[in-house]
Amino acid sequence: MEQHRSHNPNPSHQNRPSAYKREREDNGRNHCENKHSRPNRPQNQSGPSRGQNPHSSLSLSTRRELYERDFPVYKQPVEVGCFSLDSERRFFNDGRQMRYYVEPDRSPNFDLRDGYKDRFIKRDDSVKEKLDHMLRWILANRSKLSARGTTASSCDLDIDFVTWRGHLTKLLTAPYETREGWQLAVTRFRGTLYISEVETEAARRDQENRTERHEEMMYWGYKFEQYTCADTVHGRPDPGGVLNTNEAFCTVVQTRLADHRLLFSGEVDCRDKDPNAPAAPACYIELKTSAEICTPKQRSNFHRFKLLKWWAQSFLPGVPRVVAGFRDEEGVVVALEIFPISKISHLIKNEPNCWKPTVCMNFCSDFLSFVKHIATEDNPSVVYLLSWEPRRDVTSPSTGTRRTASCHTGLWRR
Repeated sequence: MEQHRSHNPNPSHQNRPSAYKREREDNGRNHCENKHSRPNRPQNQSGPSRGQNPHSSLSLSTRRELYERDFPVYKQPVEVGCFSLDSERRFFNDGRQMRYYVEPDRSPNFDLRDGYKDRFIKRDDSVKEKLDHMLRWILANRSKLSARGTTASSCDLDIDFVTWRGHLTKLLTAPYETREGWQLAVTRFRGTLYISEVETEAARRDQENRTERHEEMMYWGYKFEQYTCADTVHGRPDPGGVLNTNEAFCTVVQTRLADHRLLFSGEVDCRDKDPNAPAAPACYIELKTSAEICTPKQRSNFHRFKLLKWWAQSFLPGVPRVVAGFRDEEGVVVALEIFPISKISHLIKNEPNCWKPTVCMNFCSDFLSFVKHIATEDNPSVVYLLSWEPRRDVTSPSTGTRRTASCHTGLWRR
């Protein structure tokens, strides 16, 4: 994977202090300015001066130029555990749902439509699981996470943030996202911040208005996994079987971004079956499908949009490669390509106005600093809601909302 402390090739941004640190240093003399800062300022307005803070007490800018500085320290992610979800979405503190990658022919001719009508059990999207599975894993594995000087039965963790990998992926891609906003709910409990997603009204409408074609195309990605994964190390794929999207294998990794200690989980498609493969997460493989590329414009869009999300999703947990199946309009996979995560930044470097890994990671780091600054009350019944829309600032109310039961940490009380 990419070096975890890389160097920004643009020398004009070297040695620039982080925006959050700069705000703290300037807080005394800029108090009046910050008090009058305007949240939700569009990104396409004129850029800030060199000393301008990207966030006030209530907002955080997503303007890319603010985050073009040296790549932040990102420690090699370490897998501290895993868990499985079965066909009924029940939690198991083990790796029983792990699958093994079986390399197909270079011209596989996989029909991704097969089984959609008669061999497909779809997970209920209306059930919002929040952080429940992560909390169950923590409850079963406290001894791996207890802060020094505490007992294994204590709730205190040696962690700053607990969340899902998917939420962090949305943070990494936010400076370049132009279509979908998000809302994240944060609770501070015994020093650890828990981040979970809240469905936006726009996302709810999109889900309700999905066409049958859209639903089928979402199935295609899962079907590609069924063609390329076996349940055992010496097994073969069974594309004629029932496809149940309730089933999942999830890794749990620990790492550090700048001074933020992170614990997060993400679903893993499969692992390398070679017995000499490196230890997890370096043995994991991400499987993706995409429309076949026929024109320079299509290739440019693939580099600018799809590779951004693939890189962010895999770089965070330390998954080293993506295997992509390129399909035609009828849903038939016509070609395969392997994308090493460490090479993706080289693929896009000649693309005009393309995304930059440094911007993604620095924004994520500053967002986490912003959350620490905002979510100060250590109370699982207090929830802070952070909202963002494309080309706007991240915003948060000045105080958290008190709830009778926290959307994050209710499991602690069981």
